[in-house]
Amino acid sequence: MKKRLLGKSGLEVSAIGLGCMGMSHGYGTPADEDEMVSLIRYAVEQGVTLFDTAEVYFSESSNNEELVGKALRPFREEVVLATKCGIGVVAGKQVVDGRPEAIRSSIEGSLKRLQTDHIDLYYLHRVDPKVPIEEVAETMQDLMRQGKILHWGLSEAGVETIRRAHRICPLAAVQSEYSMWWREPEKALLPTLEELGIGFIPFSPLGKGFLTGRFDGGTHFGDGDLRPIYPRFSPESLEANQGLVTFLQRFADERQATPSQIALAWILAQQPWIVPIPGTRKRERLDENLGSLELELTADDLALLDEALDAIPITGERYPEEFAKRAGI
Repeated sequence: MKKRLLGKSGLEVSAIGLGCMGMSHGYGTPADEDEMVSLIRYAVEQGVTLFDTAEVYFSESSNNEELVGKALRPFREEVVLATKCGIGVVAGKQVVDGRPEAIRSSIEGSLKRLQTDHIDLYYLHRVDPKVPIEEVAETMQDLMRQGKILHWGLSEAGVETIRRAHRICPLAAVQSEYSMWWREPEKALLPTLEELGIGFIPFSPLGKGFLTGRFDGGTHFGDGDLRPIYPRFSPESLEANQGLVTFLQRFADERQATPSQIALAWILAQQPWIVPIPGTRKRERLDENLGSLELELTADDLALLDEALDAIPITGERYPEEFAKRAGI
């Protein structure tokens, strides 16, 4: 398994991690726990070392941190556990809460559910505009002194917030969405991370499944699947964005690869400190995603891809208004 360093933090992880959210939360009925434990352990056998979850990834029947903790307990010293605090659930609705006392409470719960005495990479899941980021950084610094976390990061934060936090306690990583159909991080985020020496962990590197070619305007998403609330997953947007899927499929066919592998190889080629975390519930998809590490895109390939991506219009907002206002603060 190829490895990558997350910026200047010294934290080394597999070049592709595994996003575990969808096993329990967000994509319909939670998967069978025993099957997901088996899948996570299979990923370890394949050399994956970075596993991503969060306190808020749960449903009535499945808690993702508990699932990940159970699966990885036999391999705890071989892997990097990443989880997140800062989003609570009140009366069935998510609420951003970055208060120091909330973070201290959250870490204790996560440690218990993950069956460990420390978290390797602990993120603030969303920035709380009511709490100065310096207070968050100081809290994380204290948790590091206590040995409860080894590194910390921010998720979906704005560049000025990142700079302010990094001055107090250096960040190991920033997590935000990045893919062929969401390239906004290229404008300001990636240059900032390069300047500061911070790693980047793109979530949804396959566009929440869209870039695999599985969805079109007639796709029906089941109960419990969050994708229909995203404007980009409306029937009209899915149909309007098929041009990207068609191009990607043709490009992949010419290189005897799959669209997923091209999409991941493209991200990996952007910077050596970028580590995508595609999620899956299927062993064959995990194998497919890891196969992108063997795919070498040439300079000509990358130029062709960038030219095409610049020319293909994307329809639909990434987030509904409620979620959009929590990102980039």
